[in-house]
Amino acid sequence: MRLVDNIFPEDPKDGLVKSDMEKLTFYAVSAPEKLDRIGAYLAERLSRDVVRHRYGYVVIAMEALDQLLMACHSQSIKPFVESFLHMVAKLLESREPDLQVLGTNSFVKFANIEEDTPSYHRRYDFFVSQFSAMCHSTHEDPETRNRIRVAGIKGLQGVVRKTVNDELQAIIWEPQHMDKLIPSMLFNMQDNEDFERTGEENPASLAESCFRELLGRAAYGNMNNAVHPVLVHLDNHRLWDPNDFAVSCFRIIMYSIQAQHSHHVIQQVLSHLDTHSKNTPRVRAGIVQVLLETVAIAAKGSIGPTVLEVFNTLLKHLRMSVDFELGDGSRRNSASSLSSTRTKESEERIVQNAIIQTIGFFGGNLPDYQRAEVMMFVMGKVPVYGTPCHTLDTVKIGHQGTKRIQAMLLSSLIMVTSGFKCKTICAGLPMAFLEPLCSISLMEDSELRLLVLEILHNIIDRHDNRAKLRGIRIIPNVAALKIKREKISKQDVVFMKKHGQQLYRHIYLGCKEEDNVQKNFELLFTALALITIELANEEVVIDLIRLSIALQDMALANEENMPMFIRCGIMALVAAYLNFLSQMIANPPFCQHVSKVIEMRNLDAPHLLPEHVFREKCVLPDNLDRDDVGLYFQTADLAEALSVPGYNVERLAVPYIPQVTDEDQLPRRKSFVDTISLQVDILSNSLPDQSQLAEEITFETLKKAIDTTGLEEQERERRRQVMEKFQKAPFEEIAAHCESKANMLHDRLAQVFELTIRPPPSPSGTVTVTSGHAQYQSVPVYEMKFPDLCVY
Repeated sequence: MRLVDNIFPEDPKDGLVKSDMEKLTFYAVSAPEKLDRIGAYLAERLSRDVVRHRYGYVVIAMEALDQLLMACHSQSIKPFVESFLHMVAKLLESREPDLQVLGTNSFVKFANIEEDTPSYHRRYDFFVSQFSAMCHSTHEDPETRNRIRVAGIKGLQGVVRKTVNDELQAIIWEPQHMDKLIPSMLFNMQDNEDFERTGEENPASLAESCFRELLGRAAYGNMNNAVHPVLVHLDNHRLWDPNDFAVSCFRIIMYSIQAQHSHHVIQQVLSHLDTHSKNTPRVRAGIVQVLLETVAIAAKGSIGPTVLEVFNTLLKHLRMSVDFELGDGSRRNSASSLSSTRTKESEERIVQNAIIQTIGFFGGNLPDYQRAEVMMFVMGKVPVYGTPCHTLDTVKIGHQGTKRIQAMLLSSLIMVTSGFKCKTICAGLPMAFLEPLCSISLMEDSELRLLVLEILHNIIDRHDNRAKLRGIRIIPNVAALKIKREKISKQDVVFMKKHGQQLYRHIYLGCKEEDNVQKNFELLFTALALITIELANEEVVIDLIRLSIALQDMALANEENMPMFIRCGIMALVAAYLNFLSQMIANPPFCQHVSKVIEMRNLDAPHLLPEHVFREKCVLPDNLDRDDVGLYFQTADLAEALSVPGYNVERLAVPYIPQVTDEDQLPRRKSFVDTISLQVDILSNSLPDQSQLAEEITFETLKKAIDTTGLEEQERERRRQVMEKFQKAPFEEIAAHCESKANMLHDRLAQVFELTIRPPPSPSGTVTVTSGHAQYQSVPVYEMKFPDLCVY
């Protein structure tokens, strides 16, 4: 007690008596068991000085405590620490800012001491509460308020450092502490008024560094407790709209945590979006934009099973947003203002655009194998009007809502497929993706067809040639475009043999839609050009020429009464494409014929060329003159030009007819394909004589074939005769008739059983038993008779 008393001078201004302090320190180090009593006595003196407002002696006592704490690291320091923390608590409880700062500084020095053994009984609940309260200081003097807040943040940082590495102090991660720690830091980060201060004097920057340190130390099981208070704080302070602070917070979180924990944060934001599903559009849009920031950072690392969960939640909210927009619009009474309706719609559009952007950005940053899965997943969510769509149904949103969802999902698919470089087209356009994608080509909405074409461009264009082909025009010199291409792979050849007809059909049917505009023809031209660059061998080139001629014939025949603009547009498309194709395959006679037709059109029919027909003031004729042969591409001339090795010119004589699929039966378009026929390629050497050909199948013959009025009469007459026969015929005649039918059935059954029960012949020989002796009979292979089903 005497040694402790000696360190205090008569006048507190003189400061700590250094010589006596050295004696006290030497005594404490020599006799560690006395530390407890030294601490207790110092605490007693300090408490008395605090009550009497003798703050000079309080400062000296804390300085002595600090020096003793730094000098003594033995195990006996544990009881002394209790006294020390008790004195720090006394200072923090006082309302004097200087004492609070003094206590905090001492606590920070203590926090930086690494103790050899963990403490079983020490708790920091009081310090977390007190430091958090200091972080929210509302002192009148700005300078003092700033000092108290900085002290509070430093104190919290000290608590974190002291506890996170101590296995017995995991209690700091419990919600009751995190709910105080995290908002205190965010409050100061948010209230960044003092821009001139930097480093430790600025509460905002200090709070941010403390926040980063806390998140960096968070383990796997503690991540949710650390992120949840952030979301609650953003809710309570209404920081989702505008959401600048929320975005910056989650950027800090994503860059501070360990990469393998990032999916925890994404899941938290997703579940938070679910809880706010009925909030205002701007709040939802703010949360989605925050999600965009988190997945943008996380997509560069491994995020595992969260991928499809992210997409599933986003697609669900996209559907809900359309429900809110269209549902609210339909439920509004006539008295409600039109402006409020438009405001609601525009706000929901903000949400929808944010969701599409997130889907696209996230999908675009995934590795290729995951991106292919996501493309399939999103495609599976695209609803088709008239067919059940269970995955996204929340309420019945009708045709308009379905169309909106289709357009938005396809827009997000464009973003997902952008920059997708699949090694083989089979990987980019698997059957499960290609079929629903091509089925949308049957939609009557031109916007949806444009989106489908852009998705196809993204997948097919693996060498970034699309920009060079932009627009639709007669390209004078294709070589000047410097198009990049590689030799078509075997896998791509197989793909075109299996699925090429679907692509041709998609283009063929897409050309004759009456609501086509210039943009449709431009994208159709680009699609044909990209197929030529990426997927065309000699066989595909022949198919593409057949498709072009079929398009020309369709425009000339005009069986569907298409508008003149569409007919001329198809003609212009065929001219632009054949000009491109002729230069790509570098065949001089082919180029010569195409150039001749284009030259004739320039003179006599400029409306059949893309440079003219797509002008606003282009004068269109009343009809197309089929007799003027020089204006159209002739199959015979093209076949003669391609009569070089490698090209099977005989197939050009077979007219192209689009394949019919089950999609034509779906009630998703008003105009169905008129003629139902199956495309079969017949080589000319197997063609029968023209006189032997059956009657050509036309719409009229099909109509007669399915006319059922006469059939019903015949069926009624046949039934009447059967009933009359069984009523009036003698019994012997009826019995003989039934017996003959039964005999025929038994004979057929006996024949079947004989085939199935009798063992098949074997070239190694069969065993037959005659008069008790086994004999082997060998049958040569060429004499064996196999059932038809066994022959390949």
